[in-house]
Amino acid sequence: MGKKKSVRLKVKTHRGAAKRFKITAGGKVLRMHSGKRHILGAKPANRMRRLKKMAQVHPSDAGNVKKMLPYGQGF
Repeated sequence: MGKKKSVRLKVKTHRGAAKRFKITAGGKVLRMHSGKRHILGAKPANRMRRLKKMAQVHPSDAGNVKKMLPYGQGF
């Protein structure tokens, strides 16, 4: 009898996480800021410019996000 090959199953990407996070080439996890959906007229332009930019996910949470994105979504 021949040897059985162990088949490695594919891991599904968490689609909600794929839409919210990006993994950089260096392995950092980026996210968007919150607070840009409504009541925009009351917020200063300076603050809105700051909220436009991507922010890095805290290292304690980055591991969980990477598990949800096993194939590095966002490249």
